[in-house]
Amino acid sequence: MKTTYREAMRAAIRDALLRDERVFLMGEDVGAYGGCYAVSLGLLEEFGPERIRDTPLSEGGFVGAGIGAALGGMRPIVEIMTVNFSLLALDQIVNSAATLLHMSGGQLNVPIVIRMTTGAGRQLGAQHSHSLEGWYAHIPGLRILAPATLEDARGMLWTALEDPDPVLVFEHGSLYAAEGELDDDASAVGIDRAAVRRTGKDVSLITYGGTLPMTLDAAEQLATDGIQAEVIDLRTLRPLDEETILASVAKTHRAVVVDEAWRSGSLAGEISARIAEKSFYDLDAPVVRVCGAEVPMPYAKHLEQAALPSIERVAAAAREAVDHRA
Repeated sequence: MKTTYREAMRAAIRDALLRDERVFLMGEDVGAYGGCYAVSLGLLEEFGPERIRDTPLSEGGFVGAGIGAALGGMRPIVEIMTVNFSLLALDQIVNSAATLLHMSGGQLNVPIVIRMTTGAGRQLGAQHSHSLEGWYAHIPGLRILAPATLEDARGMLWTALEDPDPVLVFEHGSLYAAEGELDDDASAVGIDRAAVRRTGKDVSLITYGGTLPMTLDAAEQLATDGIQAEVIDLRTLRPLDEETILASVAKTHRAVVVDEAWRSGSLAGEISARIAEKSFYDLDAPVVRVCGAEVPMPYAKHLEQAALPSIERVAAAAREAVDHRA
């Protein structure tokens, strides 16, 4: 059936609510308003205010309440409007959710799923547009997901809810309106492995989330020049699926990492380091990174676009890697 990323995510939440009475959704404007991105539209009418809970504008408060509910045996889905606002709940996420299992000697699991929108490209200004998922991928005790396809938007949530430990799901805002075909019987998918979205032999393009569509478009453009690019969708940012990444690099001998976040201290830097540590002798060229400009995200459309990775920049980086002579 024809659907959108937004509708696939809504179907995933609805399915989880029907499957397990312990599941509930809470966050700012998720109920009467239907969600700031219309993901939860109609769920309040179907499931009622006990299971679709509008919260005060206090990320630290409602994320903390979600952690408490998880400790009490519930399966909360907590929605934070944007990743920038998650910083107001950083203490709850990093110092409580991520650490309680370890600090309790394995006695306290925190089975909470926290969803949030990430990324730029929609002229929402610096306080609503940054890609901070790489920060959270730094934290032991958290699993970090970045669904980029309709199948993953539909299927990752239930698998995440079955995880006994905290899972953060980052949904790129540019994907919500993406349309495509989704099987009527689409269901849960695995959250442990990266996916090869396009096979190739000349260069590995490694990316995730909102930059996957442009990376696939860049690979299509490169094909017209006779360059066969392999596209890896990381899907899970922590723990990283090193096996798939390194297998691709062993085949293509070149790697380009595409990451909308800032270059310094980025997930792209971590991936580049792991390739250098474990696949150095497979490389025929230095690893190339395509990242966002190191500035607060501009509001003006032309400046915002200039600050972000693009099809052209990804294709140029791939050509640089392929043309390199060791």
